[in-house]
Amino acid sequence: MAKTANGTKTGSAERAPQPGPGKLDCTQCNGLGYIASDVPPGHPAFGRLHVCACRAPEVQRAQDQQRLQVSSLGALANKSFDSFKPEGHSTNPRHRDSLRRALELAQRYAGNPHGWLLLHGTYGCGKTHLAAAIAAQCLANGVPVLFVTVPDLLDHLRATFSPDSAVAYDDLFDTMRNTPLLVLDDLGAESATAWAQEKLYQLVNHRYTNKLPTVITSNMDLERIDPRVRSRLVDVDLVRKVLLDAPDFRRAEAVQVGISTLDNYSSHTFENFDLRPGELTGDPQRRLAAAYAAAQRYAENPVGWLVLVGGHGTGKTHLAAAVAHRHVERGMTALFITCLDLLDHLRATFSPDSQVRYDKLFNEVRETPLLILDDLLTESATPWAREKLLQLIDHRYVKQSPTIVTMAAAKSEISERLETRLNDPRLSTICVLTCPSYKGRKPERAKGRHR
Repeated sequence: MAKTANGTKTGSAERAPQPGPGKLDCTQCNGLGYIASDVPPGHPAFGRLHVCACRAPEVQRAQDQQRLQVSSLGALANKSFDSFKPEGHSTNPRHRDSLRRALELAQRYAGNPHGWLLLHGTYGCGKTHLAAAIAAQCLANGVPVLFVTVPDLLDHLRATFSPDSAVAYDDLFDTMRNTPLLVLDDLGAESATAWAQEKLYQLVNHRYTNKLPTVITSNMDLERIDPRVRSRLVDVDLVRKVLLDAPDFRRAEAVQVGISTLDNYSSHTFENFDLRPGELTGDPQRRLAAAYAAAQRYAENPVGWLVLVGGHGTGKTHLAAAVAHRHVERGMTALFITCLDLLDHLRATFSPDSQVRYDKLFNEVRETPLLILDDLLTESATPWAREKLLQLIDHRYVKQSPTIVTMAAAKSEISERLETRLNDPRLSTICVLTCPSYKGRKPERAKGRHR
């Protein structure tokens, strides 16, 4: 008896529907829907009925519905390869190439599900969509599938120990271990208890030993996964790892609206930036003009890093916000936040009342398509703050993610590790503003005052 992941008995995925009428004009069954096997007496099938061909569409629909119910695909059943958007929300060619490659490999696997497929990437990059599309395609091809998130899988197993459970633990675990195609979504999100780790290892090891087709998605660094499970996942003879190197599909507006403070700088645009003609001369004037030109170029093609260094009121925040506004106007995502505010948001996630997990928020900031980090080093004194900022900078440095940093600190105030990231000429365009603080010359310009 086949079961869904929650233990509901559904019957065999291949069982025909209950007896019902066939087509009234059918010359084979005369409308009964079933015909006797045409075999001589003594044959094992003698006297047995089988479904008439006139009911084939009905039988197919019933079998498809049963397979879908057994799969536990649920609300994800509408995920398809056609609805997957390989262009994502990023203009970065590397991101788009990554998504196109992942789509191609997922389609290939769905057509011939052999071995394992590991879809690895950050939150919301499309892993679950592709995994669900593989499951849906295999179901359509007649392959029984079980789709389940790892935390739910463990919850279903725990539930079988209840006196009220309608399904035995052994039966449910056997279904999970031996289903023709198993899709494990969100590996690494489970509670890391000894019992959970042991059950997960038993499941993974059984399918590994028997080389049963399996699709796994995870956003977890593999080094943080149980070493016994990890050793199976890195076996290149069985497992094909697909990296989805792209930002969150669902985050195009969420982050911008959530913690970004860009709306506070609505007046900071290129159009009202004051180059201070007649006031500045010499090197300060040339540097300000060069920073303005560099910011405009970066807004047209945000690749690498733009680092704006200068005292308060020199215009660096104005230029950074202007780049962000230009980016958003084109329908793309930009996260603008001061260093102080970012650290406050991260600390707030540790509150018992927080609705946001620390790891999710920090990952969103790390992976946002364009990050503008204003006033870097404003709060760098505590070890925790320094470590979080270094983790953020290191991650975006290694991935070469588009980033704007403004800072007023002198060189002696930043660590050597941070300095090597910010001053790397292969990645960063550095503009040093030496002009005095902008005071404003006309009352009507106060709204666009530099910072």
